[in-house]
Amino acid sequence: MGVASKRSIAWGIATSANREGARLALAYQSERLADNLRELAPALRDPLLLQCDVASDEQVDALMDRLRETVGHLDFLVHALAFAPREALTGRYADTTRGDFAVALDVSAYSLVKVARAALPLMEGRQASIVTLTYLGSERVAPGYNVMGVAKAALEASVRYLASELGPLGVRVNAISAGPIRTLASSAVPGVTSLIKHHAERAPLRKAVDIDEVGDVALFLLSSWSRGITGEVIFVDGGYHILAV
Repeated sequence: MGVASKRSIAWGIATSANREGARLALAYQSERLADNLRELAPALRDPLLLQCDVASDEQVDALMDRLRETVGHLDFLVHALAFAPREALTGRYADTTRGDFAVALDVSAYSLVKVARAALPLMEGRQASIVTLTYLGSERVAPGYNVMGVAKAALEASVRYLASELGPLGVRVNAISAGPIRTLASSAVPGVTSLIKHHAERAPLRKAVDIDEVGDVALFLLSSWSRGITGEVIFVDGGYHILAV
């Protein structure tokens, strides 16, 4: 869930999973994004393209019903989506409106809870895996990230609670905290270009993060190779998060 273009982190994950033989179902929010997926689909192994806006409980349930009818089960689920109104990412966090706060937390954090609950009947007992995406702005102040930082903190807490509850049912839940990458979503964050440049200059690996690096770590978390790991936030940021300044 969350492939918007070939620059999406979700696309990096999809190509890594496809390379290792997975058949994928790609969920898109609206018809506006469907055209992008139709262009990308030929690069994958017989993918399913299904519409689902995670702000709608009915659409999430309908998606899982369609998957149950079509393939019968899920071995993994990737939740790679987030949203906050653009005006909530400019100015002061203290000026965030109640409505913008609610939208950001609903789409960026609660959606993982809803999707996990709806997908559970398709995943239970399969040693399945759920992976979501977060960012260092959940732990530290990232200029311009504002309410998204708060939403990502809620998302990470949800990962831990879901991991505790779903683990006995054979489902693992983890998050990847990726370094800044220019994507359709990140373009809404003011100053993202400067942020990526700063990251590449300061991170211990002295380079920007790319979607293929995130994709391969996600593949590890989605597969049985990580069968002993759940409730974790794995950093794929070239080591930037270890720095004090």
